Amino acid sequence: MRILAIDTALPAVSACVLDHDAAAPIAAESVEMERGHAEALLPLIRRIMSKVEGGFASLDRVAVTVGPGSFTGIRIGLAAGQAIALACKAEIVGVSTLAALAAPLIIDPFDGVVAAAIDARHDKVYIAAFGPGGRPLLTARRMNAPEALRALGTGPLLLTGSGAPLLAKEARARGVPVRIASERPAPDIALVARLGLAAQPDTAPARPLYLKEPDVTMPSPRSDPQKDAAGLGDAAARARAAATAQA
Repeated sequence: MRILAIDTALPAVSACVLDHDAAAPIAAESVEMERGHAEALLPLIRRIMSKVEGGFASLDRVAVTVGPGSFTGIRIGLAAGQAIALACKAEIVGVSTLAALAAPLIIDPFDGVVAAAIDARHDKVYIAAFGPGGRPLLTARRMNAPEALRALGTGPLLLTGSGAPLLAKEARARGVPVRIASERPAPDIALVARLGLAAQPDTAPARPLYLKEPDVTMPSPRSDPQKDAAGLGDAAARARAAATAQA
């Protein structure tokens, strides 16, 4: 099986193509950015697919990160992924950003709790926790640091993600053993692909996992909600056209 993985849910735009029996992706690219995901994604996917023999027609599955993360970023990735999957007649699955961040830590045995945490602002984090063998202990949710520590227990804790420092500070104040493994803001796109290969479309739908309502802001003179929505639709249409042309 060959999969295209896409991540725009966090401060990066990433994509890769991976065969199920390969040790490394055929092609991969990741660019860290806070804004501009919609403009960067399709050119990045085109560059990736230009290096893949058979192009879009060779894809069997598409995996897209569904959140938690940026409200707009999640929609951009899902729109592109769904358009490509439709054009290529490929399956599509959703991958949690928290699971992808935790994945490299779960691979190695660890006596305690692995927690992936993303900075959700306002002193809160998006968090999920896992026990030995990747057993889910805390499903994805939005919490403040004290609430999260009460849910995680007495440790020891192994933390990853942009929200790790906030949790580590709270853990140390409570005397809970803690170690930060990584503060990377976005997951390794190759691990998103591997989780996508292991997922099943019926149990891992490509459906957004927001965990909170979008922040309400007044439109600025340079921001038109109708144009923004149209832009996402145009991006999906361009992705579908590109995939159809090469399929």
